[in-house]
Amino acid sequence: MIFDRSWYNRAGVERVMGFCTPEEVQKFLDGAPMVERGMVESGIILLKYWLEVSPQEQERRLRDRIDDGRKIWKLSPMDIKSFNRWDEYTAARDAMFAATDTAWAPWFVARSEDKKRVRLNIITHLLSQIPYEALPVEPVTLPKRKIGKMKQTNFPFRFIPEKF
Repeated sequence: MIFDRSWYNRAGVERVMGFCTPEEVQKFLDGAPMVERGMVESGIILLKYWLEVSPQEQERRLRDRIDDGRKIWKLSPMDIKSFNRWDEYTAARDAMFAATDTAWAPWFVARSEDKKRVRLNIITHLLSQIPYEALPVEPVTLPKRKIGKMKQTNFPFRFIPEKF
């Protein structure tokens, strides 16, 4: 099961943008570890990742969205409203970590300046956290291939360009 911010919106976006009260934030921060403990005790492997990005890289990505018609759909009014709230988001992150980084459900921070690298690093880390048992592999032997008298067709195939 993967949550993309939704579980922690109360501690981040809702807190910073004033969509909830400080009391509601605190109630969430107090309750989240208990809910997560229940999940882990029921057998769920709970992995929490925070994708850390610099303000410079965040600004570059937002400008790319503004300047590239193919990416503008990714830009939300909330992105613009929250652009100058870096310090508030940093404080919210730090409070969230302090309240919810537990032995049973720790936060893992992934540097995400390079999207390809962070994806590969998270996939590698996630897979390393999942216990698995090597299954026996039955040997496979290909039979001798029987190719008849069929000749290559002269149909004018439209091959795509090979760029890679």
